[in-house]
Amino acid sequence: MTTTTIRDTGGTDHQAFDAVGLPGFQFIQDEVEYDTRTHHSNMDVYERVQEEDMRKNAVIVASFVYLTANRDDKLPRKPLPRPAAGGRGTAAVR
Repeated sequence: MTTTTIRDTGGTDHQAFDAVGLPGFQFIQDEVEYDTRTHHSNMDVYERVQEEDMRKNAVIVASFVYLTANRDDKLPRKPLPRPAAGGRGTAAVR
């Protein structure tokens, strides 16, 4: 992992946080086998996990959580979403 971003990079799990104005993070990592036929298929099994990558990821995420929890200030927030037309749901501010 060489990049952490608060930007919307599309199609990631942190988009649910973005939608309600909370800081969500994507840890950008090597895309080993990401666009292969195994990714998100019935062939995407535990045995395909890259052990060394998981060790590194665990250290990175644990460090991030620890340092974030011990910050003097809150993390910067994104603008709050505004109500969608018709008053139902929300629309993200872009």
